[in-house]
Amino acid sequence: MKLTWEELGWEELAPRVGRRRLPVWDCTTGLVVGEGAALMIDAGSSRAEGARLRAAAQRILGTRCRVTHLALTHPHFDHVFGASAFAEVEVFGAVGVDAALTSASGREELRADAVRNGLDPDEAAEAARLLARPDYSVSGEWTLDLGGGVQVLLANVGPGHTRHDLVVLVPGVDCPEIVFCGDLVEESGEPQAGPDAVPARWPAALDRLLDLGGEDAVYVPGHGDAVNAAFVRAQRDALATRFGVS
Repeated sequence: MKLTWEELGWEELAPRVGRRRLPVWDCTTGLVVGEGAALMIDAGSSRAEGARLRAAAQRILGTRCRVTHLALTHPHFDHVFGASAFAEVEVFGAVGVDAALTSASGREELRADAVRNGLDPDEAAEAARLLARPDYSVSGEWTLDLGGGVQVLLANVGPGHTRHDLVVLVPGVDCPEIVFCGDLVEESGEPQAGPDAVPARWPAALDRLLDLGGEDAVYVPGHGDAVNAAFVRAQRDALATRFGVS
């Protein structure tokens, strides 16, 4: 008997589209299933978590296909440290993200941030050491065809939460469009602006995000429950007030 997304620990957002909220940091990861190909969105906070996530996704995919593509929404440890568990998968990131992931200073910043936030130091060091340069850098928009009529759009809408923010739009067919926002949008807490944030441009990034998804889309934050356009717009206005920009 075929199990549902929910029975396998995932939330079904639309046909062929689901997400999973990971423990500890409540980081969201997504899965889009095509015909013979599948896209994972973000990879978890450690190599071990990435491996568990890939295995869980395979239970959903069954014998239809495997994870063939991985999109990294931004270079923070809880979203990228599992990437090394996705061998032989094409990896996408916003243009410029490779320096944050593979330079000595970038890896050290990620490792230190992970340890500050409670990740085991050995796991953090391993994950940082194994980070690899993404195969493809997205400077504008990039369409992936996953087969079976399933296409997704990768869009570089930042900077904002970081200097390298990538979002993923899954067009709706008889259902709302789904937009995976990374940490440009957060629902379970106030958006976090660390030293790599670009506050002056964050509201504009959310304007582009709203233009991309439209009024009827389902917006999936990097942390928390899925939200609507009104929530994103309110968060955009709150960020503009917080940072003193229009």
